[in-house]
Amino acid sequence: MRSFFKQLYYAFPVQLLLLHIRSNLLLLSLWFFLLLLMSGSLGRRLGLQYLFLDPEYLGKVDFLSFYIVGLALGGFFMSWNLTTYLLTAQYFPFLASLARPFTKFSINNLLLPLAFGLFYLLLIGYFQDQYQSWPLSQIIWNLLALVLGSLTLIFGYSVYFNFTNRDISYYQRAAALPPNLVSLHISPGRRNADLDYMKLDRNRIKVLTYLGEDLRPRLVRSVAHYESRLLLNIFKQNHLNALALQLITMMSLLILGYLIEWEIFRIPAAASILILCSLLIAFIGALTYWFAEWRAFVIILILIGINYLTSFAIFDHPNHAYGLRYDDQPVAYTYDKLAAVSGTEQVAKDIRATEGILSRRLAKLGPAVGAKPKVVLLCASGGGLKAAAWSTYVLQVADSLSQGRLFDQTILMTGASGGMLGMAYLRELYRRQENGDSVNLHQRQYLDHICLDILNTVAFTLVSNDIFLPWSRFEYNGYPYFKDRGYAMEQQLNENTGGVLDKPLAAYRDPERSGNIPLLYLNPAIVNDGRQMVISPQGVTFMMLAPLGQQRGDAFEVDAVDFRWLLASKGADSLRFLTALRMNATYPYVLPTVRLPTTPEIALIDAGFRDNYGILAATRFIQVFQNWIRENTSGVVLVQISSSEKIEQITASNAKGMIESLFNPLGIAGKVLAVQEFQHDTNMSLINELLGPERFELIRFIYQPTNDKQLEATVSFHLTAQEKEDVLGALRLDANKVSLQRLLQQLGNK
Repeated sequence: MRSFFKQLYYAFPVQLLLLHIRSNLLLLSLWFFLLLLMSGSLGRRLGLQYLFLDPEYLGKVDFLSFYIVGLALGGFFMSWNLTTYLLTAQYFPFLASLARPFTKFSINNLLLPLAFGLFYLLLIGYFQDQYQSWPLSQIIWNLLALVLGSLTLIFGYSVYFNFTNRDISYYQRAAALPPNLVSLHISPGRRNADLDYMKLDRNRIKVLTYLGEDLRPRLVRSVAHYESRLLLNIFKQNHLNALALQLITMMSLLILGYLIEWEIFRIPAAASILILCSLLIAFIGALTYWFAEWRAFVIILILIGINYLTSFAIFDHPNHAYGLRYDDQPVAYTYDKLAAVSGTEQVAKDIRATEGILSRRLAKLGPAVGAKPKVVLLCASGGGLKAAAWSTYVLQVADSLSQGRLFDQTILMTGASGGMLGMAYLRELYRRQENGDSVNLHQRQYLDHICLDILNTVAFTLVSNDIFLPWSRFEYNGYPYFKDRGYAMEQQLNENTGGVLDKPLAAYRDPERSGNIPLLYLNPAIVNDGRQMVISPQGVTFMMLAPLGQQRGDAFEVDAVDFRWLLASKGADSLRFLTALRMNATYPYVLPTVRLPTTPEIALIDAGFRDNYGILAATRFIQVFQNWIRENTSGVVLVQISSSEKIEQITASNAKGMIESLFNPLGIAGKVLAVQEFQHDTNMSLINELLGPERFELIRFIYQPTNDKQLEATVSFHLTAQEKEDVLGALRLDANKVSLQRLLQQLGNK
């Protein structure tokens, strides 16, 4: 028994794994990173695990999508083998005496890839069975595609190395030494290896057996009788072939990034991530090989260098708002300029113009709803495609049951992120329906359109294009911009919605001004100072300051900015409406922050960081137009459509270790949405006091998971079929049924 364990311990696969754990932790961290992504331990709220468990290609999750991911997975495995062969072969000189040394090395280096692959297969099978309810035959078919893709790539690599790699038998047959590569390729971080010394047991890791190509254990033989230069040159020649293959991989990813316009080249995002990790393994391996113990210092220097270089315009490719001009003097953005607008004729003019819009909107209702109807304000929360699906479905059902009165009596739509994607889409459909187009906004197809995947395109572009700095350009409204994941998101949303939202902001001015459609305010947050940027085709300077502040000058601070007022000279009216929607949904890192042509330069981010529910904009609107509301309506119905539970579970602070306790006070930073809700409840109470209980009604539709497994839909730009059905099922919850009945009663439906 002791002999067996000794043989096992000194087996080549075991010694390789121990060497990786001891010396290659940075490389192992990439495996750990992928495991966290796949299992949902990292990025669960963003739905990143679905990129691996539910990969899409050409809008489908099928054999082909899993096969492509399998190809990338096989490439990742081989990149691991190539890199570790480069770093560790010197510790095992017996490899150079074997036929096809790299093949033997890869077989013995299989423990980690095999465990990783099996875990991935189990995750996919469990997810598709438990949460997708796919038939067993389809699950097996998908798993087979993944395995087949991996084997295809591995076989391709094997063929390449079989024809290009040289081993000792080749040179023995040729009766000649290989070219002298030793002096050319010894890395600067390593001393020139003394192979005569390396061949002694004192300088190598002890190995007794290795697995052959038939997977049978074989005894390791001595290499002391081989000429030193021959052994080292065999390794070097193999390394050069590996380097060539890794360069080809990197070029392939760059080419795919250039071809993002063509859907056929948008491979599943999981495949892109695996390819990127393959390149990172190669990069880390190269640094380790060339600089050895200096690698950490070199990595820090590289990061500092990248940061410095990208501060120059030639390497700085920020995302811009498509339609705006960036080629001349930027607009001044100062607090004095913002504060100077309060109490001016411009504010009064915008208020009068908006009152005229509201009156014309009310006049469209006719006598059927009474002389003074209830008016509706719709507020939709952020939350990715979950929020888009929830807001779209709630409004479709409510408008259908109210026989169209919900949209007819709505005067303002506002909110954040995904919820506004759904509401903006429905508003455009409503506009077309009112114009006599053959559109029925209650049809299921429109709900299906807004639920189509966006995340795959965004993630693919991030990995294949943005990480190397966007370099491909396009033109919009005659101005050049860089293609990046922001552009990709807009293009995908445009495709999903049939191109109906691809128009300039000003295209909605006349439909709103004539009262044909409700007003719509988008409110992305300004990163620099936390203010809201209110985007509307109408003048909205009255939204920049609380009404009391308009009267008392410096009594209150300006907390919002009218986009068109600030950037009128930069072509604000030409802003692409899809860009406005994206700016309102710019979740950090998933999408790039949008920089505006101002000085100092300001950047916009997701509206949810300031107001994830649209309540701030709605309450200020009510405050400003409270007199008009009293004179012309019988009250306001504020409909809040929230994609997250209002009351969260209280988490314990005890049973934490010393290190966890250090970070415990920072936990409130992650409760920003809960804090917003507390503030919004106060705002709602004040509005109730302002208008009176008989003139104000608050109705909430709140999504809660309805499935037995309590798998809450994520806040990403990807929605699985099961998540979608779960979101739609939330309207059948008792609380939402009551809300729907209350809304219908307020609209005059019995």
